[in-house]
Amino acid sequence: MPISRKVSKARIEQDDFYSIPIDEFFKSAFSVDCVIFGYHEKELKVLLIQRGTDPYENFWALPGDLVYPFEDLDDAAKRILNDLTSLSDIPMRQVHTFGKVNRHPLGRVITIAYIALVELQDITPLPSNWAKETKWHSLKKIPKLAFDHKEILNECVKELQEKVMSEPIWTKVLPEKFTLTAFQELFETILQREFDKGNFRKKINGVKFLKRLDESQKNVRHRPSVLYKFDSKAFQQYKAKGFVFDF
Repeated sequence: MPISRKVSKARIEQDDFYSIPIDEFFKSAFSVDCVIFGYHEKELKVLLIQRGTDPYENFWALPGDLVYPFEDLDDAAKRILNDLTSLSDIPMRQVHTFGKVNRHPLGRVITIAYIALVELQDITPLPSNWAKETKWHSLKKIPKLAFDHKEILNECVKELQEKVMSEPIWTKVLPEKFTLTAFQELFETILQREFDKGNFRKKINGVKFLKRLDESQKNVRHRPSVLYKFDSKAFQQYKAKGFVFDF
C-alpha cells in the first residue's frame, strides 16, 4: 500500500490522508558542517574556508560537504574536515541538526553540525580540495557566510557555552599546569562575560578537581601565581552528581 499524504507548504496535518509516494521520502541529502573553535590568550576564533565552487563561490563558510551514501556521519565529519582543511585527529562531537526545507539552493539537504575546541597555536589548517583558503576568524568579526552557516555558528556558540559549564573541555586549550587567572580568562572569553576576580574564585573554591600544586609560575615579570592541575578522577565524582559551574 503506497504511503501518501496531503501536503501543505506550511505544515503537514497529522490527520491528512496519505498521498505522497514512498520514494519521495528518499530524495533528501545529508551534509556535515564542522565548527572548529580555536582559543588562545583570551581570544576565541572559528575556522572558516573560502568556497571555490558554486553555490556561494568565494563566500566564507564552515568546512562542510555532502555525506556519501555509504558513509557513517562520524566518518564523514572526519573526512570532510580533512578534505577541506588538511586537519586530522580533531576530536569532534555531533551537536545539532539543521533541516529547513530551503536551506540549500540545489535541493533538500539536512546538515549535522559537529563542534570541537582546540588550541589555536597547535593547529595549522591548509586549504585542499575545493576550498580556496582557510582562515581563523574572530567571533567578533565574522564575514557574511554561505547558506545558513551564521545560524549554525550561533547555535554552536551556545552549545560551547553550555558544555564549558559542565564538562572539562577547557583541558583541550589550557596547559597541563595553569593559573586561576588563565582559567577565569578562558571562561570569560567563551561565555562572553566578565567576572569579578574575588567572586569567581569563591565559586571555584573547594572544587576538588582543580588541584592546587606546590608550584608557581617561573620567568614572569609579575609576582608568580600558584599553579593548578586538573584531576580527571576527582571530576568523575562531581560528574556523577550532575556538576555544573554556577557563575
